[in-house]
Amino acid sequence: MGVLNLTPDSFSDGGRFFDKHKAVARFEQMIAEGADIIDLGAESTGPGSKEVSQDEESARIIPVIKTVRKLSDIWISIDTYKSEVAEMALKAGADMVNDVLALRGDNRMAEVISKHNVPVVLMYSKDATGRTTGAKKEYKDVIGYINNFFEERIKFAQSSGIKKEQIILDPGQGAFVSGEPKYSFQILKRLKEFSDFKLPILIGPSRKSFIGLTLNLPLHERLEGSLACAAVALMNGAKIIRAHDVKATRRVVDMVHAIISS
Repeated sequence: MGVLNLTPDSFSDGGRFFDKHKAVARFEQMIAEGADIIDLGAESTGPGSKEVSQDEESARIIPVIKTVRKLSDIWISIDTYKSEVAEMALKAGADMVNDVLALRGDNRMAEVISKHNVPVVLMYSKDATGRTTGAKKEYKDVIGYINNFFEERIKFAQSSGIKKEQIILDPGQGAFVSGEPKYSFQILKRLKEFSDFKLPILIGPSRKSFIGLTLNLPLHERLEGSLACAAVALMNGAKIIRAHDVKATRRVVDMVHAIISS
């Protein structure tokens, strides 16, 4: 899953693809590099990010979705926690929804997912709003905590008309879990402990803070750390890797898959 941020304040690219033409060019480039899904987002949710109105978010992203949908039938994911943005994106040609708040940010989101019968990513985040903090949340057992969160969110989704087979789980990484790196490592190490749900697991460690803090590296020197995390995640059962560096991650995914399949 390639990441394409249409925001001026993206932590990963600093607004590099905010312009529509640059976003479309990057979309095509990621396809050439081997992406299977492209995740489009128009509101940053990391620490220090600013809230974006529904109108602004849709104005940024809907024209891009309409344009790229004409170029390719690759799966498009809409990264939003707002139901109206999700609905407009799905009507414009998106195929799935990636909700970093796991249906907690908008009480109509579950209804939209159910109505359009599309896959939805339910991600764990320690903060119940789109303004993620860098707080060093402590856990006695981070896996047990997230398992309980998933159990509650899956029940809520199903009670709202979403079928279990539509759900993809993302345990979160970096600041979404805690400003303390050890919890992100524990998630990767113990990823198989989410297998009881019998649902696909998505992991998105790409360029995140826990890599930078561990290796003492700035944002754009975190490729090797990101790839190491991707490899471990795949070996431990992840089905989708969300990444900014598509070409390198595709090669790692293919190599790890060859090892697993040998």
